[in-house]
Order: sequence, then structure tokens, then C-alpha cells
Amino acid sequence: MLDLTFEPPKPKVIAGAKHDWELVIGMEVHAQVSSRAKLFSGASTTFGAEPNSNVSFVDAAMPGMLPVINEFCVEQAVRTGLGLKAAINLVSAFDRKNYFYPDLPQGYQISQLYHPIVGEGEVLVELGEGIARMVRIERIHLEQDAGKSIHDMDPNMSFVDLNRTGVALMEIVSRPDIRGPEEAAAYIAKLRQILRYLGTCDGNMQNGNLRADVNVSVCRPGEYEKYWETQDFSHLGTRCEIKNMNSMRFIQQAIEVEARRQIALLEAGGEVVQETRLYDPDKGETRSMRSKEEAHDYRYFPDPDLLPLEIEQTWVDEIAAALPELPDARKARYMSDFGLTDYDASVLTAEVETAAYFEAVAQGRDGKLAANWVINELFGRLKKEDHDITSSPVDPAQLGGIIDLISRGDISGKIAKDLFEIVYTEGGDPAEIVEARGMKQVTDTGAIEAAVDQVIADNPAQVEKAKANPKLAGWFVGQVMKATGGKANPKAVNDIVQAKLGL
Repeated sequence: MLDLTFEPPKPKVIAGAKHDWELVIGMEVHAQVSSRAKLFSGASTTFGAEPNSNVSFVDAAMPGMLPVINEFCVEQAVRTGLGLKAAINLVSAFDRKNYFYPDLPQGYQISQLYHPIVGEGEVLVELGEGIARMVRIERIHLEQDAGKSIHDMDPNMSFVDLNRTGVALMEIVSRPDIRGPEEAAAYIAKLRQILRYLGTCDGNMQNGNLRADVNVSVCRPGEYEKYWETQDFSHLGTRCEIKNMNSMRFIQQAIEVEARRQIALLEAGGEVVQETRLYDPDKGETRSMRSKEEAHDYRYFPDPDLLPLEIEQTWVDEIAAALPELPDARKARYMSDFGLTDYDASVLTAEVETAAYFEAVAQGRDGKLAANWVINELFGRLKKEDHDITSSPVDPAQLGGIIDLISRGDISGKIAKDLFEIVYTEGGDPAEIVEARGMKQVTDTGAIEAAVDQVIADNPAQVEKAKANPKLAGWFVGQVMKATGGKANPKAVNDIVQAKLGL
């Protein structure tokens, strides 16, 4: 179990028309389990398949068809819990959540209300350099996803696609520890990052593989501290749930809009009604979807077709031993081993693919130099063309080859940038390109000295100025670099210029 004696988070105070108000947010994140098969059937989970092509008899609720638990989905839930430093419950159970909807063929959803597979955990959310806050996880449970109703294909009819029906979801429920829209987005980003590092969810919000229900309430200053002391939720005000948010930008907007709506209602003498609402980004408003149901409204009861799920501690220990290095640990290692700044380490660990790319480039090389080239040159070029690291035309071996040429003194920084552009647009081996195109840096001091002598001879007036003001010696360095096509070793040029001018 976790030690939850840390101080309560500081609130974002929202200035109302008459009073100050504090914002309180809890989140229920639905993360699709990365698995090729569904939670209780062998049907495929491939996204984008033809409608109703990934549907088994179990998913379609054909009579007599019984669910069979997918062990890999259970393993993924355990792995997620361990990654969030959560308690793993060796005994859990599935319940039926009963409600009618056209895209729910069974008339119920198999979920875990009373005995979830994962208990209390935590997510450390970074809000800026040196600023972090802990968000407590209440539970993680496994459940089935529903299908999808489609209303825009025909003016008179709606259609149902059951491909998602039965897909495994992990519902990750936080405590009401989030205190502002920016924190909510940062929490989702951090949770997504951890899940992707663990390989338990791909985090694709556009496809609906990671989506959030956001619970928002407002309270007067000081009330949250009372809740923290008493765990009495009445201090937090009546909450409203904003359903199915799959964009961090829209999550922030929806929270701000909903908070303003509740404040205006309370200050006008009204009451906030607990309900489920939807966010309309076009109108910039939330609207009522339905009254908020309680657990008893769903008539939960243990699923009679599924025995309690019992797992062995040795199995949990094996999963724990195989966990990958997680973002916080990797960031700390980059700062320690490579001497990177907090910012650079954060950028390089933001996505698991980026971290893997950097690791390959930095292997056996100067970590700071590698980070500089990955962040500034590569990322800058990729952003310009709206690409990400997975579609980079420059692979780690090629970028590492450019860095090796710099480190050996074969090319200067300026030549390296020209070389990078060639590799980015044309491909090829950096070392071979340098040789074939005569891009190798001039390190012959005799040749450099001759170039310096020529520039000095051609500019006697500038020589006198430089002797009077040594800072002007840089002009000669620039002229020599220009005369040699940028191939001369800059340090050697500077040293020879200083010596020739007697500075």
C-alpha cells in the first residue's frame, strides 16, 4: 500500500463574479489494452477493419456463448498497476453492469465494480522544471468496451458497428487530486507516457484508444483542505461528469467552461445537479446528456459465467521483474549519465520511440552532443515537415555517423549541418558522402597558415585595427573560413590568426 501522507495539492483559484472558487477534478481514463484479441473472445482488435468484421459469437451475444478470459489482457492490467506503483489484488471478480444501448448486444457490460484487479497507485505529474505533483490512483479495473453507433450515414436510420464490442479496457480512476485544466492535461499526458513505455496501451487518442471522463466540481477556498482531513466528499461540491474526452486541448477547454458554468449557477442562487454532460468545442459549452447514474441504477451483480480471478504472487513478481525502464527513471539517468538538462531529458523521454532513437545515437558517444543533434537538428527538421521520429529519413546509425565525424575532427559544425541536409534528403552513409564530395575538414596547418598569410597580406588596414582591438581578430577567422569553403578547422584557424597577429 502507498503512504498517502503527502500534502494536498494547491488549487487553482477561479475568480468569480462575487467570490473566489477552487476547482476540483477527478478523472476516469479508459485505456484500450494493447492486445490482438478481445477480453473474452478471440476476435481481432485491429482498428479500421470493415464494420462488424471483428465480431465473434460471444461479442454478438449469441445464445449459449460463454466468455473466456484473455490471460494476456490480465497480464497487461497487472503490468499497468505495477508501473503506477499500485497494489495488485491477487483475487478479483467480474460483475455485470446492466443497461440497454443499441451497440451493447448483451444488454450488460462485464466490468469489475466490487473487486478490481488493481488497487491504489500514484502518478507523479510534472508541471514545469522542478515542479511536480502527485495524483493518487484509486483503482484500475478491467472491462469490455461497447460498440459504436453511427448516425451520419443515412438521414432516416442509424447503424451499429460491433468491432469494438468486447475490446479490453482498463479504467484508471483517480482521486479528486487535480486542481486545474493544465494539471488535468499534464496528468493525461503523463499517464499516456507511462502506458506507452509499459506497452499496455498505444495511447492513440484519435482512434479512441485513450479517452477520459472528467469529473468537475467547484468549492469555496478552504473546503478542499477539509475534505483532505475528513475524506468527506460533501466539501467538494456537486460534481458533473464530462463524457468521452479524447483530446488534451479539449479537456482543458471543457474543464474551464464547465467550472464557469457551475460558478455562474451557484452565484445566481441555483444548485449544481449531478449529471453527465458532453462538451461541444464548436459552441464552447457543455450540455446535459443524462442524469448521473449511481451503481444501484445499473443493478450490478457478480457475473455468473466467470469465476473469481485468482492470480499467483510469483506470476506478479515475474511481470514486475520484466518491467521496462519507466519515464521518470530514464529521465533521471539521462541527467546523471549524460549531464543533460531537465528540459532536454524531458524532451528526449517524452515518447518511447524518441528515447529509443536517442539511446541508439548516444551509445558510445558524447551524450550532450547527441542530444543537441537529436533535439535541435533532427526534431527541428522533422517538425518543419510535420513528421515524427518514426518516419525520420535519418536513422540512428546515420546521425551517429555524423556525430562521429565531428568528434574525430573530420568535419566542422558547419559542414556537419550541410552533411545532415544531404543525408536527410538523399540518404547514404555520412563518411562515404564526405569522402566522395570532398567535404573533409582541412586540418593541415601548413595549408591553413598559407590561407591566413594571404588574408593578412590583403588587409593591412584591418591588421592594424585588430592589433588595437584584439576582438576584431574574429574577422580574419571568418575570412579564412570563407576562403577555404568552410573546411578549415576553426580552432586551428583561430590559433594561427592569434599567433600571426601577435595577440
